Amino acid sequence: MARILVQTEDFDIGAEIAALTAGRPDIGGIGCFIGTVRNHASGHAEQVTGMTLEHYPGMTERAIARIVAEAEARWPLKGVTVIHRVGPLRTGDNIVLVIAASAHRQAALDATSFLIDWLKTKAPFWKREDLAGGAGAWVDAREEDDTAAARWGNSA
Repeated sequence: MARILVQTEDFDIGAEIAALTAGRPDIGGIGCFIGTVRNHASGHAEQVTGMTLEHYPGMTERAIARIVAEAEARWPLKGVTVIHRVGPLRTGDNIVLVIAASAHRQAALDATSFLIDWLKTKAPFWKREDLAGGAGAWVDAREEDDTAAARWGNSA
């Protein structure tokens, strides 16, 4: 069973893991990725002070659901949680949480890597970095993200 949320509010990592695993003695491995807003970006001399994430409600959740369904088809998962924040964020704030649970660690870890790689390249989010000098810059797709996602093939 998958839990997919796109929200402005922060998330509690421990509470999300506890909710996913509660009463589930069949879960033997949990993979987890937490993405945060960092204070630097390539191509900018100035420090990043924050980020604004935009999306199309409905479309974004459907795209994430397709990515999760692909992960569930590839690995024997017992549960998945994907929470992605939108709106204005400051450096150090949480952006994304991906949790994948399975009977065995390798499936959980591989699914977690797959989920974040495909979220970075296939989920419709637009990111604008706020710079220390007051300017902002929209973030372009990065070749290294495409390369990471390509290792999983192209399906969803």
